[in-house]
Amino acid sequence: MGKFEEEWEKMLRGERYDAFMPEFYERLVRTREVLREYNATAPGDAERLTAILRGLLGSCGEHIVVNQPFRCDYGCNIHVGDGFVANFNFTVLDEAEVRIGRRVLIGPNVSIYTACHPLEREARDAFVEWAEPVTIGDSVWIGGGTTILPGVTIGDNVVIGAGSVVTKDIPSNSLAVGNPARVVRSIG
Repeated sequence: MGKFEEEWEKMLRGERYDAFMPEFYERLVRTREVLREYNATAPGDAERLTAILRGLLGSCGEHIVVNQPFRCDYGCNIHVGDGFVANFNFTVLDEAEVRIGRRVLIGPNVSIYTACHPLEREARDAFVEWAEPVTIGDSVWIGGGTTILPGVTIGDNVVIGAGSVVTKDIPSNSLAVGNPARVVRSIG
């Protein structure tokens, strides 16, 4: 295994890695080329849009819709289930795995972040990073303008109110809102 492959594996394991390696940038550029094609495809060409997503994402179920524009870092670390719908300006920084269940609705301008940066200036200046996975269960609705931070797990049957910042895990059968997002009540 080469140096880049070792750093890629560290990234996926949540360990600190050297994000300044040229190979990371090359992969980011390749993903942006695919996203440029995706975002320039006619919105009515559902077959082509789905084919591009299937080639970009790590895995995806049936009946997925991701409205343009869509942005991500690598794509291959994103996994979505059946009946997934994301509205405009969905952004995913997928340095770690992002797993999204079935029948999940994502509002406009939602961002999911897995990338983390150190507080120590020297490490930050050296482009040291690590990543923490994000998991979203089944039958979840994420309201528009929500930000989901690294390491968060959102359970099944959850609604996250618009504009929320999700900093901690949200249990199943919950309505959570705010900055930081807090569970305000149980839902059936």
